[in-house]
Amino acid sequence: MKAWICLPLIALVLAGCAGKTAYRDSCGSQLDAAWKELDLAKAEGFAGTVSYSKALSLLTGAKTQQQFEAFEGCANKAQKARFYIRESRAGR
Repeated sequence: MKAWICLPLIALVLAGCAGKTAYRDSCGSQLDAAWKELDLAKAEGFAGTVSYSKALSLLTGAKTQQQFEAFEGCANKAQKARFYIRESRAGR
């Protein structure tokens, strides 16, 4: 009888752990691409723009979320950072 109660609980716990990794790959690839783009923008002389500063702030937050395994938020922040990097390189 106890097995019938424990089995669904174990399945629920395992499903919860698996859900944390849903955005892991996206987070990592978005962060890598964004840091490379940020380095290019800095090399091109766009490091002083407001958009560059916003992107840097977002990437710092994304990296923190990655370390705490908040992968969905990390992926979203990295994607927003890439937008601001493009804006920076466009001179906006």
